[in-house]
Amino acid sequence: MKGIILAGGSGSRLYPLTSIVSKQLQPIYNKPMIYYPLSLLMLSGITDILLISTPHDIPHFQKLFAGSEKLGINLSFKIQEQPNGLAEAFILGEEFIGDDDVTMILGDNLFYGNFQVFRDACAAQTKKENGHNARVFAYHVNDPQRYGVVEFDSSTGKAISIEEKPTNPKSNFAIPGLYIFDNTATKRAKEITPSVRGEIEITELIKSYLEEGSLEVHTLNRGLAWLDSGTPSSLLEASAFIGAIEQRQGIKVACLEEIAYRTKLISPEQFKELIETIPKSEYREYLEIILREETL
Repeated sequence: MKGIILAGGSGSRLYPLTSIVSKQLQPIYNKPMIYYPLSLLMLSGITDILLISTPHDIPHFQKLFAGSEKLGINLSFKIQEQPNGLAEAFILGEEFIGDDDVTMILGDNLFYGNFQVFRDACAAQTKKENGHNARVFAYHVNDPQRYGVVEFDSSTGKAISIEEKPTNPKSNFAIPGLYIFDNTATKRAKEITPSVRGEIEITELIKSYLEEGSLEVHTLNRGLAWLDSGTPSSLLEASAFIGAIEQRQGIKVACLEEIAYRTKLISPEQFKELIETIPKSEYREYLEIILREETL
C-alpha cells in the first residue's frame, strides 16, 4: 500500500495567511498542519508516500522534510500545476502508484482517536475482501452540504448514492478527505469528464466503484474526531482541540519522530541520532524523555 498526501489548492479561504505559504504549512497548535495527515499514514503502516503540491509550495515542503528518510519513510514530491481537482492526484501519481493500492489523504484533514479502523481498512483493501476495490469513510456532521455526502440503504446499510455538496443532502454522513483505491484509480481518473468548475471530481471517481458494486464505506464512530482545518475558524478550533489534549495528557499528537520510534520504523540508536538534530526546545525535551523512559 502506498500513500498520497494532496497539499495543493490556493487556500483562498485562509487569505491572507496563505499569501506566503500554503494552508497545509499553517500551524495546528505547535506543529505544521501537514504533520497530521502524514502521521495517520505512518500509523497505518504506510511508509512509501508521495506529497503533491503547487510549484510555489513544493520547495517549502522539501525543506521541511529534508532528511525524512531518518523517520523510516520514503517521501517523494510532485507538482500540481493547477488545482484541477482532487482526483487528478491519481493521474499525477501514476508512476508512483504503479501496480499497488493507494491511500490518499488531503493535507488539511486532521483525524484524532483510535486509528484501528483505518488500519483494518488498509488490510481489507490488500486482501480485496468481499470483492471491494475501493474504500471511503463516512462521518456524521451537522452541515453535510459542505461535503461529499453518502446515502445508505435503510434496510441493508449499504451505500447507494454519493453526491458532491448537495443542496438537499440525503443524509448527514460526509466523506472525509481519506480514500483507499486499487491501482485502477489512475485509469478511472483519466476517464472522468471535468465538472462545470473544470475539476476532475473525486466524487465521480468514488461513484465509478460504487456503480460496479466494488465500493465499501466504513462509518467512523464517535470515538474518532475528524477536523477539516481549511477556514480561519476551523484552524482555530483544531489548534484548541490539539492544545487541550496535549496539555491535559502530557503527550504530543502527530509527533512524527515519536511515531517512527514507537512503530519501530527506526531503532533506538536512530531515534537518538534524530533527536540530536533537533534544536533545543520543548519539542526536543519531550523526545528525550521518551528515549530515557524507553531505554531504562
